[in-house]
Amino acid sequence: MKFEPTLLEGAYLIELEPLADGRGFFARSFCQREFFQHGLNTNFVQANVAVSSYPGILRGLHFQISPNAEVKLVRCTRGTIFDVIVDLRPDSPTYCKWASFQLGAEDYRTVYVPEGFAHGYQTLEPNSEVTYMVSEFYEPSSERGVRWNDPAFGIKWPISNPILSPKDRDRDDFKP
Repeated sequence: MKFEPTLLEGAYLIELEPLADGRGFFARSFCQREFFQHGLNTNFVQANVAVSSYPGILRGLHFQISPNAEVKLVRCTRGTIFDVIVDLRPDSPTYCKWASFQLGAEDYRTVYVPEGFAHGYQTLEPNSEVTYMVSEFYEPSSERGVRWNDPAFGIKWPISNPILSPKDRDRDDFKP
């Protein structure tokens, strides 16, 4: 696997290194040893899948607070998404900065989202499927979020009128 640091400290875009022949290819999508060598959390306790029926569905921006802050390992396994991470760690040099990645089923790329980051994505194709592993179990009392179009971040989403859940639509402004 290739670990490419992003513009946000501690976040990585991970690309597979396939071994290909006439039958197709084989690649590791996770290797505890390689993640450990990059100083990354490898304690994943849950794997999730989300399918979004239409283009323009926006899920996020979500995170959990301590003691249930979580690392996420995110990959699009069908369709294409516009994936966004926001650094919400007050002591970070990239505090309140965001980065985006287009992830698709055909590129086999994964985003490593550190603790203290908000995460969300917008679907670009019908029936897009996202799988992600998390380092903590879901805890409703630790669930938090920031609004997808909060001016504190200025995220440039590809589809300007997203389909949102009521919870994501009604989030308050971010207060640093």
